[in-house]
This record gives sequence, C-alpha cells and structure tokens, in this order.
Amino acid sequence: MIDYTVADGLAEITLNAPSRRNALGIDDLRALAEAYDRAEADGARALLLRGEGPSFCAGRDISDVDPATDDVAGYLDDTLAPLLRRMSAFPAPTFAAAHGACLGVGLGLLIATDVVYVADDAKIGSPFAALGATLDSGGHALFVERLGTHATLDLIYTGRMLTGEEAVRAGLFSRTVPASEIRDATALAARRAAAGPTEAFRASKRIVTAVRDERLGLWEAMALENRAQAALAGTDDYREGFAAFQAKRAPDFTGR
Repeated sequence: MIDYTVADGLAEITLNAPSRRNALGIDDLRALAEAYDRAEADGARALLLRGEGPSFCAGRDISDVDPATDDVAGYLDDTLAPLLRRMSAFPAPTFAAAHGACLGVGLGLLIATDVVYVADDAKIGSPFAALGATLDSGGHALFVERLGTHATLDLIYTGRMLTGEEAVRAGLFSRTVPASEIRDATALAARRAAAGPTEAFRASKRIVTAVRDERLGLWEAMALENRAQAALAGTDDYREGFAAFQAKRAPDFTGR
C-alpha cells in the first residue's frame, strides 16, 4: 500500500506494508509512480519518502513469484526503471528516511532520491546471490562509483550488509541518524526545503544531475551555474532573499 499526504508544500509518500517489510510488487510500483505524479500536480515544493514498520523497503515482493513464468523484464524495464527515472526527475527537492532493510528495489528508490538520511540500523548491500540473482535498480553504478570495483564485488560475492554508518562514511548517502530519530530528522529537513527558494533548489538539482550524468568538468559546470543565477535574478524569491538580507530579517520564500 502507498499512502500519500500533502501539507504546507511538503508531499509525504509512505510505503505502508510493514508485514512484508514494504517489499514492492508491480502494482505497488505503479501506485508509487501515481503518488509522484500527484505530488507534482499538487505543486509540492519538497517530497519525503519513507517506509512504515521495521524496514524502509526489502526489495521486490517475490512471495508469489514463479520463476518459470516471471516477466522479469516487464517488472524491471517497463515499470521499475521508468519509476526511478520519474522519481529522480521530480521537479523539487526529495528526501528519503532509510531504516532497516534497504535492498534491491529499496536501494533503487534511495538512489533516485536527492537526499537520503540513513538510520544506524539500516542494512544496505546485495544479498541476492542466495536467490541466484544479481544486484539491480542501479546498485552496481552507485557502488562502483563510491566504493570501487573491489569493494563492490566483495559485497556482491559475500552478501555482507553495510550499516547505515558505513554507507554514509563511504559516501553512498547523506548522513546517518539514530533509528529512533530518523523519521523526525528527515521530515524536519524536508519541511525546511519546502519553505525554501524552490526555483534555486531546482536549478541546483539540474546542475548536479548534469554534472553526474554528463560528467561535466569545472568550467562547463560553472557555465551552467552562471546561466542559472542569471535566470534566478528575475524570480520573486531572489528579490526577497536580497531584501531580507539587507533588512536583517528572515526571508519569506514563496517558491516563485
């Protein structure tokens, strides 16, 4: 089940199937995509993704999958990959609170999110050798980029899980938080972003994505920054930010 709420510019999407550790079937992926569409239509200025119960997301729900008839490509290529692209391209800051199992598809959801706070009890890795399967959902790209080839294959071959602290220390995600505080800490950051200069955040998100996907160098990235800054100079929030600074008061951003 995918729950959705929105208040004060912050959309909150909750994976709410704790009995199966929020493992996701194909219908769940479609419902999750619909929730992101709804958040964009509602004009959300930030989005928070979290999981109910003991885990964020244990991966794909394979409880009733028959390998003899399973449409693996349909699940991964036709449904999951478009969802992750849609999540990554969401036109506002996105945050995820990751705790417990964050595996397979669950790891992919985190990779497609801008800012990920990880609980110290999180379990991140590739346990799929026990299924005769391999890591998916973008995990190879993330691990190789941040850990290197040797450490990546060590995780895959041994099935060892990284703790939340190890994952953050290795540069996989944003910061680690005690499990008892993960939801509140991530929600606080998301609420602050929802009250911030939305167009400036969108500009930075586009630049960061271009640097990552297009492997831009210093001067190419700087050129993008310059064009973004010039465009932001015409926004209400840019003017409000300067006015607040000069008046020595807190800014009141509207997202425009």
